[in-house]
Amino acid sequence: MRVFKHLNFTDRLRIEKWKKEGMRTREIAEKLRVDPSTVYRELKRGSYDRLNGTTWELIQTYSPDIAEQRYQANLREKGPGLKIGKDHELAAYIERTIVEQDCSPAAVYGYAMEQGKVFKTHISIPTIYNYIKKGVFLNITQEALPRHGVHKNEYKKVKKKKAARAPAGESIEKRPEEIQSREEFGHWEMDTVYSGKKKSTTALLVLTERKTRNEKIILVPNRRAETTVRALDAIERKLGAEKFGTIYKSITVDNGTEFAMADEIERSCLIDGQRTKVYYCHPYSSWERGSNENVNGMIRRKHPKGTDFSKVTPEEIAATEAWINNYPRKIHGYKSAAAMFRQCLRELGLTA
Repeated sequence: MRVFKHLNFTDRLRIEKWKKEGMRTREIAEKLRVDPSTVYRELKRGSYDRLNGTTWELIQTYSPDIAEQRYQANLREKGPGLKIGKDHELAAYIERTIVEQDCSPAAVYGYAMEQGKVFKTHISIPTIYNYIKKGVFLNITQEALPRHGVHKNEYKKVKKKKAARAPAGESIEKRPEEIQSREEFGHWEMDTVYSGKKKSTTALLVLTERKTRNEKIILVPNRRAETTVRALDAIERKLGAEKFGTIYKSITVDNGTEFAMADEIERSCLIDGQRTKVYYCHPYSSWERGSNENVNGMIRRKHPKGTDFSKVTPEEIAATEAWINNYPRKIHGYKSAAAMFRQCLRELGLTA
C-alpha cells in the first residue's frame, strides 16, 4: 500500500543509488511506498545541470544533497505559518545557524524570519555582532564569521585606464538605463572563477542575474573564448531559443580573453538571429559587475583561492550554486535569490 509521506535524506540517498542502478521511477516509488508523482517531483527538486565536455550538452543529474537544500529552502519560504522552533533558545539558534549555514548574523535574522521563528527576546543585527565581539556566545567568534566580522569596503574607483586591446563588442556606456537600474528582469553579468595555478585550466563560468541576484554556475574545462560560447550554447539548447532570449536578454562581461568572441556569444545556435546582447565593462572597473564580484566572494567561501577546480565535482559546484541562491538576502527583504527568480519567471508565464 502506498502512503503519503515527506521524503527524508535517507530516502534521497536511496533514490540516488537506485537511479544509478538503472531502476525506473515507478519501481523506486514502489520500494519507497509512495506515489510515483512524489518521486518525479523529488527528481526535479534534486536535479542540476552537468556540462558534458565531450558532447557539450547539459545533462540533468540527481543529487540528494541539493534536493535536501531545496526542500529546506521551500520550508523557509512558507514563512511564519510553520512556527517551528519555539522550544529553541535564541543563542543556540544563532550559533547553530551561523555554523551550519555558513552565514552572517544578518542572514541568521533572515533565516529566522523566513522560518517563522519566535523567541522570547528580540535582538537587532548590530547587537548580535556586538555579542559575538564580546564573547557572549560559546561556539562562535568573529573569526567564525564569513568576513571575520569585518565590513566590506566600498569599491575604490580608479581612473579608467586605456584597455590593452579594444573591447570585442558594445561598450557598457551604451547599456540602456533599465539594465543599469536593475528594474527589468533578464540582464546578467558573467565572469570566470579559477585557481590561478598554471597546472589547472578548469574554471567556473559564473552568470548573475542583476535584478534577482540568482546564479548559474557551470564547471568548464578551460577559459577559452570558444568554451564560453559552447557553454552558452548548451544553456540555449536546454531552454530553447525563445525561452533563452526571454531569460538572458543581455550579458555584461569584462575584457577577458574568454569573452572575446562577442558575435558568437550573441548569435543563437538554434535559429538564424541574435539570442542576447553583450556589453563590455571598462578596464580595471570591477564595480561595473558588482553583483558578479559579490557572488564570487561567496563562491570563495566554499572554494578558497588556489582551489584546483579539476578536483571539484559538478555536484559540489551545483551544491554551492544552490547554497548561494537559497541564501537570505537583505536587499530582498530576506527572501532568497531563488525565490525572487521564480517569482520573475512566474510573472513572465515561465517555469524554472
